Amino acid sequence: MKSYQVSPDGFYGKFGGAFVPDSLRLCVEDLQKRYLQIMNDPAFKSYYYEWLVKYVGRPTPLYLSEKLSRKYGCKIYLKREDLNHTGAHKINNALGQALLAQKLGKKRIIAETGAGQHGVAVATVCALLEMECKIFMGKTDIERQRVNVEKMKLLGAEIISVESGTQTLQEAVDEALNYWSSHYEDTFYLIGSAVGPHPYPDMVAKFQSVISEELEDQLLELEGRNYPDYLIACVGGGSNAAGTVYQYVDNENVKIVLAEAGGKGIGSGKSAATLHIGKEGLIHGYKTIVLQDEQGNVQDPYSISAGLDYPGIGPLHAHLADTGRASIVAVNDDEAIDAALELVRFDGIIPALESSHALGALPKMQFRPDDVVVLTLSGRGDKDIEVYLNHK
Repeated sequence: MKSYQVSPDGFYGKFGGAFVPDSLRLCVEDLQKRYLQIMNDPAFKSYYYEWLVKYVGRPTPLYLSEKLSRKYGCKIYLKREDLNHTGAHKINNALGQALLAQKLGKKRIIAETGAGQHGVAVATVCALLEMECKIFMGKTDIERQRVNVEKMKLLGAEIISVESGTQTLQEAVDEALNYWSSHYEDTFYLIGSAVGPHPYPDMVAKFQSVISEELEDQLLELEGRNYPDYLIACVGGGSNAAGTVYQYVDNENVKIVLAEAGGKGIGSGKSAATLHIGKEGLIHGYKTIVLQDEQGNVQDPYSISAGLDYPGIGPLHAHLADTGRASIVAVNDDEAIDAALELVRFDGIIPALESSHALGALPKMQFRPDDVVVLTLSGRGDKDIEVYLNHK
C-alpha cells in the first residue's frame, strides 16, 4: 500500500527536507538525531498525554451539527479544537515541543506567530513550565491581533515586533530563525505550523496527531466505524490539517479536502492560495509550493485571516495535493466570513477566521446522504470579533 508519511530523510515525496545555511545546520541536525528518541519514549508519551488531559482539556468533543447536516445533505461533525485551553489546536503542539525542549536541557523558548494563537499557546506553556519566552510577530499582525498580544504579555512573554517586508508571518519566521542560530545552546525554536526544515513538519504533525487519534475512537462510538468519508480542514502552514489527517492519510476510503485562503480571489493578486497559484521552491529551510513572482522571488500573500497569509504550505500538504490524494479548495474572504456567520446562527459557535475557510468549503462540495463528514474547527473566534462585526 502506498504511504504518504514522511521518509527517514524528511521528505514527503519531493517536498520537505532541510535546506539550511551553515549557521543553522548544527541546530537542525542535533534535533533530527534526538526528536524521535524522545517522542517515542513511553514515559515521555505518557507524561505528554497526561498533561493533554489535565491541562489542555482533551479529548475535545466531536459535535454533530444537525443544521449544517440538513443544509448540506449529509452528517457533518465538527471536531471542536476551539474548546482546548487557549482556544485552538495550537496548544497540542506547543505543549509537546516545550516538554521536548526541557528534555533537551533548553532554558528559553522562541516562537513565531501570525494570528497570535500559537504565540498565546507558547506563552501559556512557558508560564506553566517556568521557561523564558520570546515571541516574534510582524508589526502588521501585532496591530490586528491586539487581544492575543496582550494575552502573551500577561503570560510573561516578550513580544519582538518584526518590521521588515510585509511585517507578517513570513518575516516573523525569518527573524526567529536568525535568533535561534546565534542562541542555540540554551534556546529551542518552537515552530507552530507543519513547516520548516526537517524534523519540524513531522514533529508538529506527530504532536497534532492526537486530533485524529481521538477521531478514530469517537467515530467508532458514534458511527460504528473509525473513519469518516470526508475530512475537511483549513491550510496555511497546516498544523491542524496535518493532525486531522495523520491517522487517515494512507486510508484511501477517506477523502481529504484542504481549504486555503483565496483572499480577494486567486487571480486578484491578493491571495494566499498557494496550492492553486504557487510554484515549487524553497522557503524557510524546506522545499514546497511557494507564491513567487516571475523572477522567482517570494511573493507577498494576502488573507483576511492572519493565520493563513503564509506564502508557502506544509510539505505534507504539498505532497497530498501533488499526488491528488487531497482536493484543494480556495475560499475567499467573503465566503469565509459568510460561512462563519452561518455557524454562529446555526449552532451558536463563533469560529476563528482560519476555521471559517474550512466551513467555506462546504458549499463548494457535493455530498451523499450517507456521507460522514468531519470538519476540524481549529480555533475560536474571539480574536476575530472586530472583523466579523465590521463585515455585518
